[in-house]
This record gives sequence, structure tokens and C-alpha cells, in this order.
Amino acid sequence: MGETASTRAARLSDVARLAGVSAATASRALNGSDRGVREVNRVKVLEAAKILGYTTNVAAQAVARGRNRGVTLVVKSMPDDYANPIIAGVVTAAQRRGLPVTITSAGTDPADLVESVHNARSHRPEILMITGGRATDDSTIPELVDALERYEAEGGRVVLITQPGLPFDTVAYENRKGGYDMATTLAGLGYRDFAVISGMKHGITQRDRTDGFIDGLAEAGIRISADRILIGDFSRDAAYAMTGDLLRRGIPVDAIFAVNDAMALGVLTFLRDAGRSIAVAGFDDIKALRDVTPSLTTVHLPWDQVADEALTMGMGPRGDEPRTIMIEGHVVVRESTPPVTP
Repeated sequence: MGETASTRAARLSDVARLAGVSAATASRALNGSDRGVREVNRVKVLEAAKILGYTTNVAAQAVARGRNRGVTLVVKSMPDDYANPIIAGVVTAAQRRGLPVTITSAGTDPADLVESVHNARSHRPEILMITGGRATDDSTIPELVDALERYEAEGGRVVLITQPGLPFDTVAYENRKGGYDMATTLAGLGYRDFAVISGMKHGITQRDRTDGFIDGLAEAGIRISADRILIGDFSRDAAYAMTGDLLRRGIPVDAIFAVNDAMALGVLTFLRDAGRSIAVAGFDDIKALRDVTPSLTTVHLPWDQVADEALTMGMGPRGDEPRTIMIEGHVVVRESTPPVTP
């Protein structure tokens, strides 16, 4: 008995026939080609594919485009505990889609990131993701943009997990709002004398979280002076040292906000070593906090959602304009910031 469309796996020609379009149009609609497909036809093709149970052959598409199947994730230098949830999220999201992931570190020098992009271009992955913060004084940005634009011109897809502003699809965090929400939450718990462990002077993430926190305090009628905002490296050890400097100056403080959890852990450790009791809050809600005592108040970021959104963007067609998806976190109050009793 001959094979029919109902007794074998659906083919592209079956999808095209059911949608009433050419096989070429069906292929472009399913593989995210940049060549124009009318929206009405795209919808018809996707619906037909769903009805027939047709799934695209990702490996074949990669070969056709001259690219290696999978994702390369470039991780810029950042605290290990911060990087881990991003890496884990991307790997998990990719595994659900049957895509292999290659992970590479870009080091601490901004020029290292440009070099990592050049290396990725030579390996020709389908999707190139970059995660990590940017600095306002980074002179390598034009070179980075040029390298990424060349990569996309060669058929690859770029997705950034970072701050918005570069001309590529981006998943970004609502850093300023997270800082604002933390400030209003702590003020609502009764705290009034604050300090901020803010990290690198030119870091955009640190700046936005700090500025949001200052705005939130202002909303609560609290002013924080410049001597209470400490600038240093974006790390646990730097935060440990900055906390010591803060307390040696004799500044009265009842709550310290660190702009990431790794730094908050440095603050907690110094306070424990010094025998001091001061409220501490962080930002990110990294998994390492499960083993911390007291449990840390922080801004929870939905890492799995971040990774899933980024990979969905990378597997879809590139639009006429770069898209930015903003991911919002929420404050989780824990033991490190008990309500202030009158």
C-alpha cells in the first residue's frame, strides 16, 4: 500500500498545500527567513504546521544557511554567583529545544568581548548570545557593534542579555525599578539611615539600580548623601572592604543596600566578623542565597524567563528594528531586614 500524508510524517509540501502557499513561502515562514512573507500567509503556514504536527528540521536549516546548529553564549566577566543562573537558564531552555550550547568567557577587558565575537563568527553558530553589563566609558562599543552586525549579515542571530541600547534584539532587566521598589520596601519596614554598596563607577547596571534606590528613598521622604554611596569593584570581596570603610567612618547606618547579591554576601560576612547587626538587602536572588543565614532580602529576577525569552527571540526571525523585552523582578523580604520596632 502506498504511503499517504495521513500515514507518514508530514512534509513541507503537505504544509504548503494545506496553507495554500508555495513550498518556498512555507519554508521561509517556518525557518524565520528575513525574506518577506506576508503576515496572512505566515499565520496560515504556522496553523497548517500545527494541524499536521509538522516540525522543522533545525539541523537541516543550519546546513542550508551554512551555520553550525546551536547556541554560543558569551559571558562577560561578572561575579560567579551572578553568572550561574543565566548560564543554567540558557542551557535548560536550549535543551528543551534540542539545541547544543557552547559557553565561553570574555574576560575582564572590554576588548576581550570583541575578540570573543570574532572567534564565534569563525565557528558560525546559529545563535550568538552575550550576557553581562556594559560601562558608560566603554570605547570598544563601536567595534563590538560592527562585529555583531557582520555576524548577522552572514546569517547568524544575535541576542543580548544586558542593558538596552545596542541595535540588536535584547532581553533586559528593569534595574532602576527594582532599586526603586527595594527602597520603598525598606522605608516601609521602618529603616531611615541607609548606605549603598554600588560597585564600579561607570557600570550601567550599578548606576541604574543605585539611581532607582535613591529615587525610591526620595519618594519616602529620605535623602541619602553622597558619602553613603560607596563605589568599588562589582564583587563580594570589594563589598566586604567597602563595608569596613563605611563603619570605620562612624556613619550611622541601619540598612545597607548592595546592588547585587554577591556584594550583599560580602556585606553580611563583614558584619558577622565585626559582630555588628545591620539590615542588608541585595539584588538578583541567586541560588546561593538558599544557604545563607540570615536569609537575604533581595530583588528576585526570573532567570528562567530571561533565558527562555532570549532563546525564543534568537530562534525567531529578525525584525525590521531591534526588539527589547524588559523583565521585571520583585522584592522578596527575608530575615536580613526585620521590621523596625518602635
